[in-house]
Amino acid sequence: MAVILFNKPFNVLCQFTDREGRATLADYIPLPGVYPAGRLDYDSEGLLVLTDDGRLQQRIADPRHRLPKTYWAQVEHVPSAEALEQLRRGVVLRDGPTRPAQARLIEPPAIWPRNPPIRERKNIPTAWIELTIREGRNRQVRRMTAAVGHPTLRLVRVAVGPWRLGGLAPGEWVEAELPPAWRQPAVQKKSPPRPGSRRTR
Repeated sequence: MAVILFNKPFNVLCQFTDREGRATLADYIPLPGVYPAGRLDYDSEGLLVLTDDGRLQQRIADPRHRLPKTYWAQVEHVPSAEALEQLRRGVVLRDGPTRPAQARLIEPPAIWPRNPPIRERKNIPTAWIELTIREGRNRQVRRMTAAVGHPTLRLVRVAVGPWRLGGLAPGEWVEAELPPAWRQPAVQKKSPPRPGSRRTR
């Protein structure tokens, strides 16, 4: 079973082919038979987990498993304590309320510059939020921050379940271990009853 951690650059599709000629995973990952476990938007950056195991792919991608995913979001203005509390409680989007999340202000992270850079406006300050969610709706983090009055300017995913982005540079990938808790336990064969013995329930 292969598990690949990839730092997806900005404006790269989360697929291996594109009829329009845009950058895809095939430009970075030369391994056959691996596929993304979940998605990361074209205009988002950061950790993407790939695997060649269908059951693991489903366990990571399926929202029913509520796997935590952590993002760093650069947003317009500095969120108030009330705005952060709204994110923690869950906000109402067009497709229904979100589940409670973890949200906190963080210092600007020491990460790579985006190419191209975000469009900054002189009179509008920005801030960084660390947000952990356990669902995977379309463009959910961006919609959540916009719902509390702080549109996202840049979005970087730094963790998916037990895996973290670490020091991977944009476009780099590395093979990762499957955590022990995620491995299938060995199936123990039951010995047949001895003659004259009786099994108890």
